[in-house]
Amino acid sequence: MHYANVNAEQKQDTPTVAQDDTRPLTLRDVSEASGVSEMTVSRVLRNRGDVSLATREKVLEAAKALGYVPNKIAGALASQRVNLVAVIIPSLSNMVFPEVMTGISHVLEKTDLQPVFGVTDYLPEKEERVLYEMLSWRPSGVIIAGLERTDPSRAMLKASGIPVVEIMDVDGTPVDAMVGISHRRAGRMMAQAIMKAGYQNIGFMGTKMPLDHRARKRFEGFTEALAKGGIEIADREFYSGGSALAKGRDMTREMLDRNPELDFLYYSNDMIAAGGLLYLLEQGIDIPGQIGLAGFNGVELLQGLPRQLATMDACRLEIGTKAAQIIADRVENPDAPYDKITELTPTITYGDTLKRR
Repeated sequence: MHYANVNAEQKQDTPTVAQDDTRPLTLRDVSEASGVSEMTVSRVLRNRGDVSLATREKVLEAAKALGYVPNKIAGALASQRVNLVAVIIPSLSNMVFPEVMTGISHVLEKTDLQPVFGVTDYLPEKEERVLYEMLSWRPSGVIIAGLERTDPSRAMLKASGIPVVEIMDVDGTPVDAMVGISHRRAGRMMAQAIMKAGYQNIGFMGTKMPLDHRARKRFEGFTEALAKGGIEIADREFYSGGSALAKGRDMTREMLDRNPELDFLYYSNDMIAAGGLLYLLEQGIDIPGQIGLAGFNGVELLQGLPRQLATMDACRLEIGTKAAQIIADRVENPDAPYDKITELTPTITYGDTLKRR
């Protein structure tokens, strides 16, 4: 099914259906919301039959507003769930998510459930498409990164009738359950450690900042804590591309050319921080005496750098493990109690690039 583009006026006229949040939507719900027969709804959603454009748009808009996803499982399987868990993440190239997926896989391999992965590239519209396709196969549960999403995506998750765990972040309201860390608190913790070490002229560099809500929240927590300490960010640079050593080098060079008095550089992730570290070492700069620096994520691969980078563990493996366990437990026993919010606590690694005092 493809959603039709409709005017805002049409959206206001779309009827709603009172529905039990735990019950999956049916053709009848869409029929009642759109005011047409179930047979007509079926024809529209299967893109078959002679249906007028106005009726088609009315049905598609009602389905989208409700979060209805048609069932692709045919015949005897139509009323059942498959032993799949939809895992939806923003990136495969980001070194953060393989460890999360490892935690998920370790739990699910002990059950009859199998994870299937979808990638959104941090794009809300793509998340809608990925979620729509995955839900159409009627998985037993969903694990999805982040808390911010479009109204259609949120509606689909609410209407799915299956366990949903949103991961990586707890700064917000979940559709069902969430497992992660507070990124605002993580930003505040790093700011407090930097100020305690005596640094005052601080620059920040972040990637994918408009789309990576978790990086944005860390930046917000970071600047709030600095402000309470009487310090204002001296320079900042946001880059919409991905995380890369080369970009970290370039951003660091450009920032120090603009502000040579900076004595600390905080990066939104370890990869660009590693690029900055290599640039500073090439320039013969005293680390952490002249300039300190820190990243985020605690990427194990970077432990081979000439200096151990100050960073913060994002509890990735534990997040994946706990999220998968919630899904597995609830599939086995749908009435079992579960924690709506599971907040984990990250820890700072000072390494060789952040002074301790």
